Amino acid sequence: MSDTALEHSTRSTTGRPDATPARATPAAAAYQAFWLLRIAFTAAPILFGLDKFFNWSVDWPGYLAPWLNDIIPGSAQDFMYVVGVVEIVAGLTVLFAPWIGGFVVAGWLAGIIVNLLTANPPEYYDIALRDFGLMLGALTLGRLALAFAPERFRR
Repeated sequence: MSDTALEHSTRSTTGRPDATPARATPAAAAYQAFWLLRIAFTAAPILFGLDKFFNWSVDWPGYLAPWLNDIIPGSAQDFMYVVGVVEIVAGLTVLFAPWIGGFVVAGWLAGIIVNLLTANPPEYYDIALRDFGLMLGALTLGRLALAFAPERFRR
């Protein structure tokens, strides 16, 4: 029988059904946190990447810093198509290789933060702060993924 937190909650410390349940081990909690972050950082980049093509949730080109819009070829919406592809690829990388994808998403979020801090300051500072928290979560995912990665990927 495996040693998961779910089983810990149903087993007792003394073996009797009426005793206080045992606590989950830190290793089990870390593994659960890894999976929670992995699912979130797979789904969110893919969904938001798809949204860059349709602008369902927001008008994405409006978030592009003017200086960045001046140096990229094409329109801001054209750039958002590229952003959407990158985000979808980042989400898929988290799905299939989280020990790489966590750090890719963190780097991508760092770029988004720089864009938001320089796009009509201080209008998007609140969103930049939120993305900073997401970046910390992505870094945490990358670190946990390295701990849980197959041995051949840890070298």
